[in-house]
Amino acid sequence: MLEERRAGDVGVWFVGARGSVATTAVAGCAAVAAGLRPPTGMVTETPPFAASGLPALTSLVFGGHDTAACPLPKRAEELTAAGVLPHGLADAVRGELTAADAEIRPGGPSAGDTRTDDALIASFTSDITGFTRRHHLSRTVVINVASTESAPGPDDPRPAPSSLYAAAALRAGCPYVNFTPSTGLRTTALTEAFAARGLPHAGRDGKTGQTLLRSVLAPMFVQRALSVRAWSGTNLLGGGDGAALADPAAAAAKNAGKERVLTDTLGHTPQGEVHIDDVPALGDWKTAWDHIAFDGFLGSRMVLQTIWQGCDSALAAPLVLDLARLVARAHEAGLSGPLPGLGFYFKDPDGGPAALADQYAALLAFAARLRDAR
Repeated sequence: MLEERRAGDVGVWFVGARGSVATTAVAGCAAVAAGLRPPTGMVTETPPFAASGLPALTSLVFGGHDTAACPLPKRAEELTAAGVLPHGLADAVRGELTAADAEIRPGGPSAGDTRTDDALIASFTSDITGFTRRHHLSRTVVINVASTESAPGPDDPRPAPSSLYAAAALRAGCPYVNFTPSTGLRTTALTEAFAARGLPHAGRDGKTGQTLLRSVLAPMFVQRALSVRAWSGTNLLGGGDGAALADPAAAAAKNAGKERVLTDTLGHTPQGEVHIDDVPALGDWKTAWDHIAFDGFLGSRMVLQTIWQGCDSALAAPLVLDLARLVARAHEAGLSGPLPGLGFYFKDPDGGPAALADQYAALLAFAARLRDAR
């Protein structure tokens, strides 16, 4: 039986609410809150964050937008069959999945949708504010976990769909997180509007696998004065991300963040590219391979190769829950604008250092700032 909601609970509104990441996050939050599973991968459940005043997992209420019709309990069953969720978990948290699914509203624009941009934004805003009122929430954080979209060109007549959702978050007075490489609020008008409204925001593109490893390894080469000549990579993945990233324009948006961490850390862009291959048979699992060519003492040529194999939604879901709690607390504490202290979570963060160790130090400082704001 679901626990009765209390005034002061925090809303988490997912854009892409029926996708693998959102489904895993909702199921995982319920499982951890009930003590069915440990909070593995959740940085906010470690000791440095205990006194930061973060909302409890039991206080999070979920809803969102999606263009897909598959209900969350069924999606959780599919993820169980794929090996993403442990057997029995979907049944154990079916009540929470059903409650979240009841708060999912149709997204857009879909094919044949004749609504104007302003009409879409107004509709999305109404959905978010209605959700916040129904559950007597203290605040709602909007988090984009939808499939990667192509970056809009200068001559495109309409803004990117992700920017429509970001504009709706602004109108609804909600903090915003972009866990995707899509445009979101990264337009001059929206960034300025968020600043004027005093809303905190964080993004973009969650750092879950290959780039996470790059942000650890690249500083090693710099600190050891080793010259990186080339850094190439390949990603094999399936599922919705694999299908979306089969579009070269969407893949280019994704790869920009992967390359940025190397350029920022090494001080130059090494030769080599990242290739993304859609392999539907892999489902929600991915393999990332990197080949690093570097020079050692007296010009000796050496190579480091890495292989990262993992489940993207299981890597992303705990980070999304972390971000929901951290950004909600930042909003409560009166922080506004970009949050560079959360760069630890992103490929393309809002300022701050590029190396993971430095980003973690900045995150701990951010946690201390939240603690002192109590």
